[in-house]
Amino acid sequence: MAMLSKGIVGGDMAWPLVIVGILLGLAMIMIEVKSVMLFAVGMYLPLGTTFAIFIGGVIRWITDNLRDRRGLNDAQKARVENAGVLTASGLIAGEALCGLAIAGLVGSGHDVTLVKWVPESVMPMVLAFVALVILAIVMVLVPLANAGRPEDPAPPTAIM
Repeated sequence: MAMLSKGIVGGDMAWPLVIVGILLGLAMIMIEVKSVMLFAVGMYLPLGTTFAIFIGGVIRWITDNLRDRRGLNDAQKARVENAGVLTASGLIAGEALCGLAIAGLVGSGHDVTLVKWVPESVMPMVLAFVALVILAIVMVLVPLANAGRPEDPAPPTAIM
């Protein structure tokens, strides 16, 4: 992406890379890949980012399967989807605000490590995995809890 940006601004475009990208995109369309754009995004984003997107997709798949097993009507399904999007958006905004708060603390010279509060025998990876499991449970249960009653009117949804 940096080479592409520099090529557009500086006038020295990396044409072999552009042509390979075009041909790869055409090949993906010809073999009928379900989402060419997701494939393309996965090729240039770092693994940490694409893995987070993958985990989000798995959580969505679990939520959709549990929703479908409950036999909800279309209005309830729309409420579950809306609540899931709002929950995910809130977590993304919360993560950004926490990042700003941590940056402010680090910039002011405060120690933000967990060593003081967590015993040394507990590894950070274990804490991260526990946090991930808790967030996944929240991301599944909160939308399902907001399905509402079958007789409630359908929420307004975006037309796609």
